[in-house]
Amino acid sequence: MFDLARQHSDRDLVHLEIGEPDFDTPEHIIDSAAKALRNGATHYTTSAGIPELRTAIATDLDSEYDPESEIIVTAGAVEALALACLTVVDPGDEVIIPTPSWPNYQIQAIMAGGEITNVPLDEERGFSLDIELLTDKITDDTAAVLLATPSNPTGQVLDSSATAEVVKAAANHDAYVIADEVYKDIIYNQESTPIAANTAYPEHVITVGSCSKPYAMTGWRVGWFAADSEIIDAALEFHESIIACAPAPSQQAAVAALTGDQEPVQSIFSSLSERRDYVVERVESLPGVVCPEPEGAFYAFLDCGELERNSTTISKQLLEEHGVVTVPGTGFGPGLDDYIRISFANSLDRLELGFDRIEKYAESVQ
Repeated sequence: MFDLARQHSDRDLVHLEIGEPDFDTPEHIIDSAAKALRNGATHYTTSAGIPELRTAIATDLDSEYDPESEIIVTAGAVEALALACLTVVDPGDEVIIPTPSWPNYQIQAIMAGGEITNVPLDEERGFSLDIELLTDKITDDTAAVLLATPSNPTGQVLDSSATAEVVKAAANHDAYVIADEVYKDIIYNQESTPIAANTAYPEHVITVGSCSKPYAMTGWRVGWFAADSEIIDAALEFHESIIACAPAPSQQAAVAALTGDQEPVQSIFSSLSERRDYVVERVESLPGVVCPEPEGAFYAFLDCGELERNSTTISKQLLEEHGVVTVPGTGFGPGLDDYIRISFANSLDRLELGFDRIEKYAESVQ
């Protein structure tokens, strides 16, 4: 859809497809990187990352990960997720992915030679975990279960008791839970506990995180991989062979992000919260469209089943006829052709214009 939108670059498009905050990185983070560069942060660091950043990450994770032996600083969460698959998945092993899910999970499992089992989330309960269905799928052939909370594309936050049951079931079969928590600092109106901090089997959890979303640092490419030291030792071999180390100035910026002034971050969160409330209000008034209320992240997964068109058709018609860029639900797993995903990481003015156009489209096809 992003590529199709480029063909209409001469038009006033409302971009609701991009999963990226529309804010610039806070100034104090930029200043810390600039200072570090002038002071010589232009060289390799240790492969696992600078010690002060690993310490800051351990504190941020609210768990008992040892910063010296259980954390790797990665080139964004994308690399961390790939490392997780490469480290614990052997060719032919099963990787269980609850869907809808971010499509990169599928590719990363395939890269490691894994066999994917998609397990549908409970659509009638807002895409929550169906514990019995999921745990019954875990067998001795399972290498990993991938849990994302909050979720891309639904914005749902997984119940902590449910995730604890999944980790227990995985541990009983010597499998791992890969916990994608990149949106953990963008949660509305509720508390959430990190998966590794809420289980009796933390050695079976690999936690993935990033500064990209809460600190508007997508271009800095700095994230983390936290796990038991045995897993870290194996993952470091892949990490060193792929990128050697995360960018030195980005690591210094991440230290400032995690340990410095949090007021700009709260400002970003407040803006996202306001936009989320606006989206919920607008969706309620759309003819033929509903969605589970986003609990975190900055996505809404719109159920357009009553419009009686498949998701690709809807997204293309919204783009070509109404100038709104969205993402078809089929990109997030099987059986999701009634859905489109929007990102509300955009200004209220642009969201208003986008929803006015979506509403006009929905009315026209009813």
